[in-house]
Amino acid sequence: MILYAARLGVSRGRREFLQTLRSASDLLWYVFVAAVFTVVLVFQRHSTVKGTDVSLAFSVLPGILGAMTALGGLQGAAGSLAAEREDGTLLRAKAVPNGIAGYLVGRIVSISLGALLGLLFILVPALFLLPDLASTPATGWLTFGWVSALGLLATLPYGAIIGSLAKSPQSVLGLVMAPVMTVTAISGIFYPIFALPGWLQTVAQVFPIYWLGLGLRSAFLPGSAAAVEIGGSWRHLETLGVLAAWAVVGLLVAPAVLRRMARRESGSAMDARRRRAQQRLG
Repeated sequence: MILYAARLGVSRGRREFLQTLRSASDLLWYVFVAAVFTVVLVFQRHSTVKGTDVSLAFSVLPGILGAMTALGGLQGAAGSLAAEREDGTLLRAKAVPNGIAGYLVGRIVSISLGALLGLLFILVPALFLLPDLASTPATGWLTFGWVSALGLLATLPYGAIIGSLAKSPQSVLGLVMAPVMTVTAISGIFYPIFALPGWLQTVAQVFPIYWLGLGLRSAFLPGSAAAVEIGGSWRHLETLGVLAAWAVVGLLVAPAVLRRMARRESGSAMDARRRRAQQRLG
């Protein structure tokens, strides 16, 4: 029964993603975000990292991709779950055997595909702007693939948990952005964190955002760049272990949290939220 619910979730997630491809407003948002980051790369591509011949744009690109992956997983899951809790989608999923598990699988599939689309919108122009990126070996692209996939799985379930705690879709942004910006500031996703105090380096390494940034830098930057990282290496095994641990814990905890939240859902509670939303808009 659980496998059947998972298959339904995969099918649902794929359909939702296809709907995104047919939505002009959604595609315009992807294009806008990609255009902003592409402009940043254009202005930085002729500068080099001090003491190296690596372009500044190329060194910043892994951080951009990592930040988009993490924020897409957290904000995407939290926002969609809060909205669908308010419009009754979650209440309908509750009525189906293993419906909550299938719903979560569908969210993971659709948001992951959307995140991949967003990364492609940046990578395609970057391939033309940055010769170093175009010469990335197959092993680098393979590393990019597994780090990005694990990064999404390590953040998506927690976005779902945050969304289940939000009182309204409007409150999601604050619940996500405050902790994410704090963790991102110390994570070194755009730069190695060797310059931070030792205790902050330890705190940063607890969270998946640090390992997402490290893994993506290892995918694209030359091996010599690892010299400025903690331990002087890319630490692929540690990256795999930490991201996988966050993913496993999240995938175990999120369904339980969603089921508990769904048990409190009712038609009257949903109507009350709708009335409050209409009052805010009115």
